[in-house]
Amino acid sequence: MKLKLDITPDLVAAMAAEVKAGEKAVTAAMREAGTGLKTAWRGQITGAGLGRRLANSIRSQTYPKAGESPNAAALVWSKAPVIVGAHDTGPLIRSKDGFWLAIPTEAAGRGLRGGKLTPGEWERRRGLRLRFVYRRRGPSLLVADRARINTRGQAVASRAKTGRNQVTAPIFLLVPQVKLPKRLELARDADRALDSVPGLIVANWVEGHIN
Repeated sequence: MKLKLDITPDLVAAMAAEVKAGEKAVTAAMREAGTGLKTAWRGQITGAGLGRRLANSIRSQTYPKAGESPNAAALVWSKAPVIVGAHDTGPLIRSKDGFWLAIPTEAAGRGLRGGKLTPGEWERRRGLRLRFVYRRRGPSLLVADRARINTRGQAVASRAKTGRNQVTAPIFLLVPQVKLPKRLELARDADRALDSVPGLIVANWVEGHIN
């Protein structure tokens, strides 16, 4: 028996088109999976009450950035990895110097540009000295004497000479350590995105043939 195989131009073109369709399907699938994971992580962050600004730190990028490839990949990351990671793992936080963690109260206000507020920074900005108050039960305190509470609920220096409306305001709670609650489940959504990739590839491949 003698067999003969002829590779016609039509067959070569069909195979090339199929390879191209596969590259397009894989790239589109990875783009969809990456975008979907970004959306899911952002939704988790806002749902946990951590704010839109932190949610928008989640970004995604498909590689290659231009063109299509059967080896396409998607990367999803945060521009604030330490903060997002802490809420994802729920770590035990201790002071670096082994003393106290100073946790600002509502009366303390906020740090510059939304950053971490320290006792030293608070004293410089408010012009008041903080006094240490030790408590056997519950966290110890750093308080400001002869202060007043303004309309935003923040402690500021009182200018009243009579002492009217002056208060001793707790500015910082002092604790040796704090356990940050776990508020995110990023791995759960990442696993779902990974599991969705084969189906997305098939769907995009079939759609490419239909179109």
